[in-house]
Amino acid sequence: MSARPAAMGLFDASPWQVIDDAEGGVRYWPGFAALRDVDQWFAALLANAGWEAHRRQMYDRVVDVPRLTATYRVDQLPDDLPLAGMLAQVQAIIPAPFNSVGLNLYRDGRDSVAMHNDKLHHLAPGQPIALVSLGASRRMLLRPKRDPRDPGAARANAIRIELEHGSLLAMSHASQRTHEHGIPKTAGCAEPRMSVVFRVRPAPR
Repeated sequence: MSARPAAMGLFDASPWQVIDDAEGGVRYWPGFAALRDVDQWFAALLANAGWEAHRRQMYDRVVDVPRLTATYRVDQLPDDLPLAGMLAQVQAIIPAPFNSVGLNLYRDGRDSVAMHNDKLHHLAPGQPIALVSLGASRRMLLRPKRDPRDPGAARANAIRIELEHGSLLAMSHASQRTHEHGIPKTAGCAEPRMSVVFRVRPAPR
């Protein structure tokens, strides 16, 4: 199932409701900021963010993580990155006390992220996740999790969302319990795409 809001223009304040739940569900704004701003954000982050490559254990071997990443605390944002301005615009729409920023760089269609949900113990309860997408359009899949009480039940079809340059996606904390999301590989994309993800991390104990 492919889902795409057909009648929403740039700066439309009403989001497309992808998934509903008691905490706001999953909502999508296809163009939440001026194109000039998002072009500048993309160029500055691509050139100046502290991108890192990682490796991870996959069964019996160690493999490259298929994307580059960078992470910042909101109270320590570098002056040469546009993250503070981005955060202000995000909070004007999603007024949450975000304290962490995670960046992912998908260098081309070969980079991806497997279906997953954010780890709940790394998120403050009840607080949303806000994802700004920059660069090439990439498809996100959203899929309900299987009910562990009914392992024989058929899995519902995934919802496909085209995350466009300058779009904003909000995912509730509750949606991480009910759904998983991912960015599959695609042979049709040769240009880089970036996600800038604002989260509320719980206070250290």
